[in-house]
Amino acid sequence: VDNEVLVVRSTVVNSKTIENSTNLKIINRAGSGFNTIDVEAATKKGVYVTNCPGKNAVAVAELAMGLIISLDRRIPDNVIDFNNGKWNKAEYSKAEGLCGKTLAIIGVGNIGREVATRAAAFGMKVYGKDIVKIEGLKIEYIDDLQEILSKADIITLHLPSNAETKNLFNEKVFSYLKDGAILINTSRPQIIDEDALLNAVKTKNIKAALDVFKDEPEGKTGEVNSKLRNVKNIYITHHIGASTEQAQEAVAEETVKIISTFEQSGKVLNAVNKI
Repeated sequence: VDNEVLVVRSTVVNSKTIENSTNLKIINRAGSGFNTIDVEAATKKGVYVTNCPGKNAVAVAELAMGLIISLDRRIPDNVIDFNNGKWNKAEYSKAEGLCGKTLAIIGVGNIGREVATRAAAFGMKVYGKDIVKIEGLKIEYIDDLQEILSKADIITLHLPSNAETKNLFNEKVFSYLKDGAILINTSRPQIIDEDALLNAVKTKNIKAALDVFKDEPEGKTGEVNSKLRNVKNIYITHHIGASTEQAQEAVAEETVKIISTFEQSGKVLNAVNKI
């Protein structure tokens, strides 16, 4: 890498790439999560890592709500059966509905607060768990994980990937969930122990919709393999949470702002590390 600025989406930037750079000053993640960038190696090299926080929050929140509705109404299954020439109205007329349901938002950051706003519009009771409590939202905060999960009909995860969140949803934590609860993950795949999820789906009738999963392909097209394929009550989307035109335009504007500010003043906006 001979350029001063490297802009990436989901591309992995490892220590070798960083160490072999000559003029690199900034690695910008054109999005919010930067777990695909070796921040420690960048810091040692004197390279800033920046991101564009909050610019895709609405897009991810919209997908999270769409997945909740899809699981409740089993929309994908409806469509698949119709396309296969199968009519089964009796089976698909059993949805519970969302009004009055309890939603637990685990991680009430930029995305979580957007989900909370939309869930309230659906008439849902919203609980939240986060270190920082945001005022002005229709959220009742509960710090204890077991307590908040045991209250929730629906759980949506909006957490970073780190040592504290890795396999957070394991066998023990899944035992806290109500039978038949809905679980949404549009954040990071490392948060969920997929074997524990499969067991919870089988034994507790948990329904899950995930926009991320382990060993996700890096390319835009091709084959995909996962233990979560073809499992009843599990829906997987193609890691599209931030992929709306509105979100991409907002991220692009923020990226240009970061680069132009650095060129004009040397100031680094949205740095996630200290040099």
